[in-house]
Amino acid sequence: MVKAVVGANWGDEGKGKITDMLAQEADIIVRFQGGANAGHTIVNDYGKFALHTLPSGVFYGHTTSIIGNGVALNIPVFFKEYNEVISRGVPAPKILISNRAQIVMPYHILFDQYEEERLGGKSFGSTKSGIAPFYSDKYAKIGFQVSELFDDDYLKEKLQRVIQTKNVLLEHLYHKPLLDADELFKELVSYREMVEPYVCDVSAYLWQAIKDGKEILLEGQLGSLKDPDHGIYPMVTSSSTLAAYGAIGAGLPPYEIKKIVTVCKAYSSAVGAGAFVSEIFGDEADELRRRGGDGGEYGATTGRPRRMGWCDCVASKYGCRIQGTTDVAFTVLDVLGYLDEIPVCVGYDIDGEVTTEFPPTALLEKAKPVLKTLPGWKTDIRGIKKYEDLPENCRKYIEFVEEQIGFPITMISNGPGRNDIIYR
Repeated sequence: MVKAVVGANWGDEGKGKITDMLAQEADIIVRFQGGANAGHTIVNDYGKFALHTLPSGVFYGHTTSIIGNGVALNIPVFFKEYNEVISRGVPAPKILISNRAQIVMPYHILFDQYEEERLGGKSFGSTKSGIAPFYSDKYAKIGFQVSELFDDDYLKEKLQRVIQTKNVLLEHLYHKPLLDADELFKELVSYREMVEPYVCDVSAYLWQAIKDGKEILLEGQLGSLKDPDHGIYPMVTSSSTLAAYGAIGAGLPPYEIKKIVTVCKAYSSAVGAGAFVSEIFGDEADELRRRGGDGGEYGATTGRPRRMGWCDCVASKYGCRIQGTTDVAFTVLDVLGYLDEIPVCVGYDIDGEVTTEFPPTALLEKAKPVLKTLPGWKTDIRGIKKYEDLPENCRKYIEFVEEQIGFPITMISNGPGRNDIIYR
């Protein structure tokens, strides 16, 4: 059976923990999109980890972790992370890398930095990990697949060809040093030596795994609202963050994805620029940020303070709908225990009209939140294992959000640890 774990909102919903938890029952975990530009924070018996490229199931001996063809693979970052995990006592994970995955080239990272610099105040708030230039090249058909690392003559010829256009931009638009094909070739040979033991035809491997009745978990990065088609364009990522893309980014038949667990926060947070209707500011935001997540709401990759807001049922309903949600995992609920009253965004006021449908960006920029205030529960709920044992106002909050979004909340995370979870 194939399950997907994806985000309902802007990313940072707590997918790492949910994936880590569901990985206990899985044989295979596949990352199917994105690159090292966003991270997953996981707290387990080995300690606290921020993973960027490694799938969140690497902590189990019985799992195989796969980098799918849809991933932007930064090879040095991947292996640095791999070695770091092992150095902290985790048994060496079983890794497979798709021969069709494409490589984040050193110049992708440079172009990302140069372009943000050039745009100045109009920048996209990129993490400067090379993601937009990587996917631009992929779709311009000048990217490099892992399989291409294994043919020297072909690689040299292609590097010469691709670098011509890059150097024109470097010289005339960015006024930066030019690229050298020989240097790049040497670097790619070192990449080849790193990945060689792990490369395989992942799609064929997964086809066989399905036939053998294996449990497969697809792990997405970021969330619905960062999807390039369905998100808050242009303040989005460059690869599809939806479960549907899991079929493409892993090389699976779409009809095999039977369960889609969409992770949704009990309040909102976002990294980077873009419309964020339920956003809060000042002391109110500072306190929620400080108490939030595990050790505060700061980006797992960048360390940037996240923007904070109340639970946005309009965005979450939409985010769950376009994911094709079968189950909602509701996270960081324990964080809200300090509040007397908890506002929830239940509608958007756009030019005097209230809607509960999530609009495209131009209208989203005008939206003002319609808030409903619910009573808080004023107590610490960590350690509670049964839904019935939660305080009444806490259950009412969950049920209210569930009714607003229209998808079943079947898991509730009430703490950062692997076992801080309530099944409903």
